Amino acid sequence: MALDTGPAHGTEALARLAEEHVDHRFKGLPPDAYGLTVAELAGQRRNLFTDGFTTPVLALSAERLEHNLKLMETYSARHGLTFAPHGKTSMAPQLFQRQIEHGAWGITLAVPHQVRVARAFGVQRIFLANELVDAAALRWVSSELDADPDFRFVCYADSVRGVALMDAALTEAGASRPVDVVVELAAGEGARTGVRTEAECAAVADAVAGARTLRLAGVAGYEGEVPDADPEKVHAWLRRLVALAVDFDKAGRFEGLEEIVVSAGGSAWFDAVADVFAEVPDLSVPVLKLLRSGAYVSHDDGHYRELTPFNRVPEEGALEPAFRLWSQVVSRPSPAQAFTNAGKRDAAYDLHLPFAQVVRRDGVERPATGIEVTGLSDQHAWLRTTAQADLEVGDWLGTGLSHPCTSFDKWQLIPVAEADGTVVDYIRTFF
Repeated sequence: MALDTGPAHGTEALARLAEEHVDHRFKGLPPDAYGLTVAELAGQRRNLFTDGFTTPVLALSAERLEHNLKLMETYSARHGLTFAPHGKTSMAPQLFQRQIEHGAWGITLAVPHQVRVARAFGVQRIFLANELVDAAALRWVSSELDADPDFRFVCYADSVRGVALMDAALTEAGASRPVDVVVELAAGEGARTGVRTEAECAAVADAVAGARTLRLAGVAGYEGEVPDADPEKVHAWLRRLVALAVDFDKAGRFEGLEEIVVSAGGSAWFDAVADVFAEVPDLSVPVLKLLRSGAYVSHDDGHYRELTPFNRVPEEGALEPAFRLWSQVVSRPSPAQAFTNAGKRDAAYDLHLPFAQVVRRDGVERPATGIEVTGLSDQHAWLRTTAQADLEVGDWLGTGLSHPCTSFDKWQLIPVAEADGTVVDYIRTFF
């Protein structure tokens, strides 16, 4: 059974987030805020450093968050791309809404639970960058499509067997609106999901065409999975994806569509996507050139700082890392070692350990000279300190993080702080 998930309901659901009460579920928040609503706490404009927040606490920079939203809006428009940022990064409906306000067509997601979250908060266009063969999830998607004629949903298919399972589940559900499907082209042998050859792509497309409950909407893939990726290989694969769309169109496979979806784009190669999608020829109907980069919203101080395409095109701008994790030095057992109270439960560590950036003591902030995070326990960060490190028990250590996806998922309610530490908002996540 479909819930009320239209735009008006989404606005109401977002408003209700501000009515949620602050309690033991939300780490890092001031203990004396217990029982306040999120709106009441935000209205107090407390300072992150002096008004009762406890460590560890993760904060987002208000200024950098807004900068990143504006930059990708401008970049997408400049290159004629339609933007559907990947929502799995933040799983934060407030950020989904801000992304849409900054020009996003809709939100990309990865699994059915994420789609349900987005729909609960009124997202009207969803691109599921994954195969979907779960019968229960398909029944739910079908009920959403049937209940809301303005809801647009697109998902991957990469096998004839998968198409058959989709059709069976949707037929049993009595679907009246077909589900839009794009054929996923694999990035190469040994890559992740996706069809390996053009002949197999055609077979999957034909299976979709033969299913009453499905509609072939285009082609898609993920260039970030290209083996041993470099600019030449990524451009070559993207041209292969475009050629597949051209061939399908020539064969009449997109007959009856109002637009053809051609989609790619993670956070490491969106410049290559812009290059190649600019070469897409005129087809029988307009092409929706859909970019799906998601990590940009917070960026980071490690993996994506190294990989961002803006390093290759600096004239187009630069993303700014918006996360900082604050923890407190709780032990200084030797001149070469210290420990803070943030660990694996609090910080991303799958790609890089946190990066020591600044130390705060008595309201004064200075660079974290001579301090390195060398390991994480569940609730401790291990620090190596040199003779240059001025670090004492009680100091606050601000660290940068690598990999936004595994930073957001450790925090249910994240303060958004201005440069002077004033907390102006709180971001709720749903993982």
